Amino acid sequence: MPYGPAPTPEPHRVAFGRRVRTLREARGLSQESLAEQADVHRTYISSLERGHRNVGLDNIIALARALGVAPGQLFEDV
Repeated sequence: MPYGPAPTPEPHRVAFGRRVRTLREARGLSQESLAEQADVHRTYISSLERGHRNVGLDNIIALARALGVAPGQLFEDV
């Protein structure tokens, strides 16, 4: 069991998560439906959007496909 407060997420992770959330919401998708389309767990999407995940290349590609964007578009404003 971890002790103390959770570490503050890195700013670039927060910005990436915010971008994913913006794109997801613009498409009217819930976290659950995006997770299903990207073949990841819903809690992964939640923690990613809060900046708590260091997302890997495979998941970047899966998220981009599920959102219907080029992978580079996930990095706008990051």
